[in-house]
Amino acid sequence: MTPDELHSLLLPKNLTLLEEHGSDDPSSIALRFQGCADIPARAIAEQLACRRKALKKLPELSLKGLLYTALALEQSSGEAAATYKASLMGGERLIDLTGGLGIDAVFFSRVFRSVVYCERDPLLAELATYNFRRLGVSNVEICQGDSLAMLHSFPDDHFDWIYVDPSRREGGRRSVGLSAASPDVAASHDFLLRKAEKVMVKASPALELSGIERQLSSISAIQVVSVGGECREILLLLERTPARQGPIARNAVLLDTNVYERREIAGTGGESRSPAVPVQAFFYEPGPAIIKAGLTARLSEEYGFDYVSNTVDYLTSNRFVEGFPGRTFRVVACERYKPKTFKSFLQRHGISGAAIQRRDFSLSPEEIRRKFRLRESHCDYLFFTKDSAGESICVYAVKPSPAGGEAPSVQVRNAVPEC
Repeated sequence: MTPDELHSLLLPKNLTLLEEHGSDDPSSIALRFQGCADIPARAIAEQLACRRKALKKLPELSLKGLLYTALALEQSSGEAAATYKASLMGGERLIDLTGGLGIDAVFFSRVFRSVVYCERDPLLAELATYNFRRLGVSNVEICQGDSLAMLHSFPDDHFDWIYVDPSRREGGRRSVGLSAASPDVAASHDFLLRKAEKVMVKASPALELSGIERQLSSISAIQVVSVGGECREILLLLERTPARQGPIARNAVLLDTNVYERREIAGTGGESRSPAVPVQAFFYEPGPAIIKAGLTARLSEEYGFDYVSNTVDYLTSNRFVEGFPGRTFRVVACERYKPKTFKSFLQRHGISGAAIQRRDFSLSPEEIRRKFRLRESHCDYLFFTKDSAGESICVYAVKPSPAGGEAPSVQVRNAVPEC
């Protein structure tokens, strides 16, 4: 959406048109009003598509008639993550250096007396202004321009918190490292902590966590957040005078998409792994936030599970545990992977399709699927990995019955399951 399209969209007659066609197909609307000079057909179609996506990502806010761009909606926080971030903060004043659509600022406004929203993109700043007005948010000041330059205009210690979600540099591909993003929080570290005692940095879930304290010396905690089973963001909490002694505290936070149920696993990422054992009756894959935070060993200790391998984060046990924070499977069979005999393994178990996953294995899921002509399936699961001896194996597993039950016998484990 261009600024001109937004200005046309904001005309009362076009906002009314948007509401009247709220349930229509976006493509049909674009074609129907194409060529009408006074109707921004493309912008209306974009809003219709965005509003449907927002229903899941922003279940509360999406009912208020907000406006979006497709890219900004994709990159914005969902309500579950924004609510969680706000729960970690509080005080008199916060500045959001990378405001975007203003979703995070909306939730920050509920726990701070005043919020300063900064955004260098004038279109996004105008959208956020409209959205704040629609939501009745009155304690957010909007500043459009370079956020670090704006921060310079405030005295030291003016804010209780700074929030920043660095993005890729203009003209560059999507970056993961802190120094490759804009603003560069590693280079601005000391400056940020002069302006506020605490800083929250939202980083990519692909960020390498080892050695992060060398880039951010004031880091006090790392929060790895997943929503609905998908790792969404890493939160780096900085404090001017951190009380940390020893390893940085790590927390894996598992949020439910709709009801905001929360599960947390805490540790340091330095917990010792238990020795690997042969695959047992049940196969457990920790949630992605737990694996990313390096807290699988903490989970293994809590549940009394063993590792399948010395190199990957799969766990196994003869016990079925309901409510495990991740995925749980019943093992049907486990064999050493040998390319020449693997087809007979598939035939023996009647497997013509499967969901495929690999860790520490030479072939990709796509290569495995092509090599053995396996279609997609959500009934059978094939896990390719290493065993306790470091040999390549394939674990054939299925979802357990709701009751879980006792560990199946060898005969049952080698039977072909029903989907």
